Amino acid sequence: MEQRLAPNTKLSEARLCETFGVGRMRVRRALLLLSSQGLIELQSNRGAYVACPDKSEANDVFAARMLIEPPLVRQLAQSSSDIDLTVLVDHIALEDAARIQNERTEIIRLSGEFHTKLAQASGNKFVFRMMRELVTRTSLIVGLFGSSQNASCPDDEHNNILKAIQTKNAELAEQLLISHLNHIQSGLDMESRQEPQDDLAAILGMD
Repeated sequence: MEQRLAPNTKLSEARLCETFGVGRMRVRRALLLLSSQGLIELQSNRGAYVACPDKSEANDVFAARMLIEPPLVRQLAQSSSDIDLTVLVDHIALEDAARIQNERTEIIRLSGEFHTKLAQASGNKFVFRMMRELVTRTSLIVGLFGSSQNASCPDDEHNNILKAIQTKNAELAEQLLISHLNHIQSGLDMESRQEPQDDLAAILGMD
């Protein structure tokens, strides 16, 4: 979610055990879980690698989000008096605080998490589960095809979406969400790729 591990980074079992101070079986269980979620790839006789989406998959992820998120925020706006928006209000406050402190890693994580909070506010656990996977896949895509300038969602766009929901302006909320997703996707360069790194401990801040 924080885009610290670039796509195609090798996840050495031995190095992970050393980095986190855990046994090999725990690392293997974690890798299997992440593999089942499509976040890493287990390659025969080669080991585990952070998943590396291609251009086609990147487009499919954004297409899926376009199918789910705009009607989701429309529904939230139409039902805003009947649902608890506290989780979204609190989250925007965390985003603002992270920007004031210029905490880049936290900003990136919170930017992605806002979209899962939208799904959480709907109360639909299946939509929440799908959005969590799509947002995480998006983080991989931005980590692969993006730059430091578009690693997080643009300032104020989340807050504007929330305001539209709070004021029950369903059409505006939907339009803002569509524009927001287009903004993220248009900032990607599908012809360039960030190179994977090797030092897991340094990348994860465990040194």
